[in-house]
Parts: sequence; structure tokens; C-alpha cells
Amino acid sequence: MRPWAGSWRWITLVLLAWGTLLFYIGGHLVRDSEHPERSSRELSKILAKLERLKQQNEDLRRMAESLRIPDGQAEAAGSLAAGKLRSLEDQLTRAKQKIYSFQKLTGDGPGPTQEELRRRVENGVKEFWYFVRSEVKKLASAEPSERQKYADTLLQDLGHQERSIMTDLYYLSQADGVGEWRVKEAKDLSDLVQNRITYLQNPPDCSKARKLVCNINKGCGYGCQLHHVVYCFMIAYGTQRTLILESHNWRYAPGGWETVFLPVSNTCTDRSGATTGHWSGEAHDKDVQVVELPIVDSLHPRPPYLPLAIPEDLAPRLHRLHGDPSVWWVSQFVKYLVRPQAWLEKEIQQTTAKLGFKHPIIGVHVRRTDKVGTEAAFHPIEEYMLHVEEQFQHLARRVHIDKKRVYLATDDPSLLQEAKTKYPEYEFISDNSISWSAGLHNRYTENSLRGVILDIHFLSQTDFLVCTFSSQVCRVAYEIMQTLHPDASSFFYSLDDIYYFGGQNAHNQIAIYPHQPRNSEDIPLEPGDVIGVAGNHWDGYSKGINRKLGRTGLYPSYKVKEKIETVKYPMYPEADKLLNSQKK
Repeated sequence: MRPWAGSWRWITLVLLAWGTLLFYIGGHLVRDSEHPERSSRELSKILAKLERLKQQNEDLRRMAESLRIPDGQAEAAGSLAAGKLRSLEDQLTRAKQKIYSFQKLTGDGPGPTQEELRRRVENGVKEFWYFVRSEVKKLASAEPSERQKYADTLLQDLGHQERSIMTDLYYLSQADGVGEWRVKEAKDLSDLVQNRITYLQNPPDCSKARKLVCNINKGCGYGCQLHHVVYCFMIAYGTQRTLILESHNWRYAPGGWETVFLPVSNTCTDRSGATTGHWSGEAHDKDVQVVELPIVDSLHPRPPYLPLAIPEDLAPRLHRLHGDPSVWWVSQFVKYLVRPQAWLEKEIQQTTAKLGFKHPIIGVHVRRTDKVGTEAAFHPIEEYMLHVEEQFQHLARRVHIDKKRVYLATDDPSLLQEAKTKYPEYEFISDNSISWSAGLHNRYTENSLRGVILDIHFLSQTDFLVCTFSSQVCRVAYEIMQTLHPDASSFFYSLDDIYYFGGQNAHNQIAIYPHQPRNSEDIPLEPGDVIGVAGNHWDGYSKGINRKLGRTGLYPSYKVKEKIETVKYPMYPEADKLLNSQKK
């Protein structure tokens, strides 16, 4: 041993020095990650140095490996030396892991606080604008003509400021690689969920699989029926049962769902099983192989998997990525369900070319006929076009507007000509044959189904959506829109309701600022109060009930934030393993 004893001491000292240095730099960098003022240029230089240190570390590790004393062949001193070398190697390994963790942290997008604050500022600015616009309009209507002119000018100036701020916020959301991170994270999350659904829907042995049976023929229109199937699917996913969709003699297409969209399963479409029963609760049904699910209105007991809850295991990533995680979660089931058959895909492509559908374009959905006077109020085209023009002014700050295009979807065939006459500076893209097929006397036909599917498709493809969320068609288009962008939660203006899912659990918000009522219509708020949301008046105020006080009334929308409920959904580890192996 004597000839290489000096070398061992030298190697020990060098390894110790490098290990100490790596630990120092790694710890220093992790601490610096808490200070956003650190410049990216300095960080890049440090990371480049770390790469060189990692290579030198690897060289030293190989040297240590070559000098390690074979087991059972060394004297006591040699055993002690080998132990020290192994200890140093362990320290170097931990240093490498610490550096890798830091590099992953710095290259994995913004922190959750930054994203939450960005959305809060965006929402606050919009709510402020709604408030100012509403109050100034009230003031203007009560004053002489000179005051009216002043008020109009003020509104224009405030609009310019609002658009400037929103444009800055958009670029902030794309800066420093955050836009690319958001695209990748959205794809990774969607791939994860779609893979889990595919795994659930294709069991290795259908005869032994636990199943949930859902009949599509709920007595309502296409959007309502689609949401009915989404509700069934979410409970199937939560209870780990393969969804069996019964769609024979579907009122829209007698041949069934599979004649229009891809089947929900490639391996398991048979509802048969050893035992069958009606839904009586997840725990009670645990020994029943096949469970039939009623419509959500008759569901009892109600499981925790209903909207607006999201999976607990995905919640941290969804909060960071998306402005409305509940809508994103619903959208993933819609995405899986509406995968088109080849003939429908071809029809969509041909219609796209025929209509000349291209960007920039804003979608407008005007629902008349059966909704007006029952579930929704009548809104003239002028109300929609006010917000269309605002959005084109927003877009013009970011992209070139060669033409102001509007995709108009409606069940009123006369509206297209009215819109063209009143707004000649716009190019309206629409298929009036779809409007005719959407009439009550034609609604439940295959031609009508084709029309509503095309309308929803094109509405979802637009850059912004102006509609009424009281319409299921509008909400479906908005849900599909979430699957086409990393975060399209703000790409809409609803003339009536906020987003909701029929049969959902309570929609709650949490007060973040105090509020003292200024009149009899207001309700007080204290930070932490839970507010049950009834709706947004789009004038800076929302309506709801303070659950602590039991009082219902108005409150400033910017003084609350969404309370997102999480549920322990199954995590499907086997599906995740398959996805990871495919990526490798």
C-alpha cells in the first residue's frame, strides 16, 4: 500500500475540497432562488460553471473508483481509507442531486405565487373597468349634453388605459420562457389525464371489470346531453369503473354515439356482469359489478367527484397553470368524448375551407327560440358587438388585424343579415343552414347534430368568445377552448351567467379584503369569510351569500378569490407508469 498512500491523501483532500465547494454553491443558489431580482444572465453563467464542476466531479469520482481497495484484500488502514472514499463519494452524489434539483427549479417555470398574483391583478383590473364603466354611464345619463360628451371621452380614455395594462400583463405572462413552460405543462397535464382515462376505459378483461352504465337519452338538447355524459364519466373515473355509454336510438343519431364520435372504449362496451344495481353510493355499491347511474337531478347520495371539485394530486399544478382549474378538469372529459370519427373530421376540414375560417376571429353565439323568456333574457346584437369591438382593440395591440372577422352561431336565421347590415365593417362568417337546422322543429335530427357540432367546433377555435353562459352550447365551446390553449379561462365575455356545470356542488369564494356595506344591497365581508356565489353582475359587483352571517347581497368582486375544492380521486399509478415508459 505504501506506493500509493500519498496519492490517496491527495485524492482525499481534492475530493473534500470539491465536495465542500459544490455544497456551498448549491446551497447558495437555492437560497438565491428566493430572490427574483437575481439576473438571468448571472444565473446562466453560474449554471455553466456548475456544468463544468459536474464534469470534473465525475472525473474525480472515476479516479476514486479506480483507487478503491478491493473488499477483503486490505489492511486496517486500507479499510479506513476505503470508507473515507465512499463517504466522500456519497457527499459528492448528494451535491450533484442538490445541483440538479436547483436546475430543475429554475428551469420549470414561475412560482405559484407569481402566477396567482398575475391572475389576481388581471381580474382586479377588469372588475375595476366594469365598475367605472357602469358608474360613469349612470352619471352621464343624468347630466346635460356637455357632461355626456365628457363622460364619453372619459370612457374612451379609461378603455385605452385598461387595454394597455392588459397588454402588458399578456407580455408578462409570456416573458422569460414562461409562455413555453405553460405550453409544455398544459400538454403534460392533459396527456397524463387522457392516458388515465384511456387506461380506465380499456380494462384487460371486460367480463371482470367494474362498470358504470350511463344512458345518453336525457330529455334535453345536445349540449345538455354531452354534459350529462361528462357527469357520468367523472363519477366513473372517481369510483374506478369503466364507463358503459348506452346510446342506441339516440334522439340525434339512432345508430348511437359511435356513429359520430370515437367509442368511449375499444375493449369494453358490454354492460353485462355478475351483479347489477342502481346507484346507492360508492361504499354501498363496492360489491356490485355493474352500477346504473341516474341523471344528476336524481342522484342520491351525491359523491364528492361532482364539479367544481378537482383531483387533489393535480391541484398544485392546476392552480399554477390555469385561471379556472374546475373548467380545465371538466374540459378533459369533453376532450376525450368528442374525438371525431373520420367522416366528421373530414366534414370539419371541408367546412373550414368553405367558410374561409381564419384568425384573428371572435366567436359570437346568440341563442334565441326556446331560451328567451324562460332561461335567458333577450339580448340584441348590439350588446354582443360592443364586446366584440373591445376585444378587437385588445388584439390590435398584439397582432395585425387585416379584417375584423366574427364567427356568428345562432338559431335565428334572420340574425346574419341584420348583423351584416348594422356592422358592414365586419366580416361575418356563418352558415345559415345551421341556423335553420337549430330551429325547434328541426332540432333533434342528424343534420341538426352536424350543425351544432360544427358551431361548437368553430366557436371553440376563435380567439375570444362572446355569448351567454346560460346556453349549454356556449359552455361546451368554452370548455373545448381550454383544451386548445394552456389557459383560456379569460377568453370569454358572458352577457348573463358566470360559468357553471348543471348539478354542480356549491360554488364558493373566499373574502380576501374587508368590506363595509354602503347601502342596503351590500353585505359585509371579513377576510376568510366564505361566500356562496350567485352571479357576477359584470359591473364590479357580484351577488352571493355570506355563509357565516347568512346574509345575501352584493359585494365588490375584487375583494374575493375562488375557493377551489379538491377531492381524493384515484391516481391510477399503473397508467402513469405506462405513460412514462412510452416517453422513454
